[in-house]
Amino acid sequence: MDEQQQILYMQVRILRMASERFGISLKEAAELFRKFDVLSYIRVGWGIFHTEGDEAVFVDIKQFLKSKGAEI
Repeated sequence: MDEQQQILYMQVRILRMASERFGISLKEAAELFRKFDVLSYIRVGWGIFHTEGDEAVFVDIKQFLKSKGAEI
């Protein structure tokens, strides 16, 4: 799997995790990620994120969303 595929795979995993943890549908999670540009944030942070587990990445994403004013 090349780097772009790995980034996409992580984006999907974190999107699904957000859906489950926030108790919202995948569609609602995708809209939240779109509104706050989370997928780009994951892409830019890939250098660090790929060395961490999904839980640590999710915690970072959650903090990112809160810092942007997301109601989660």
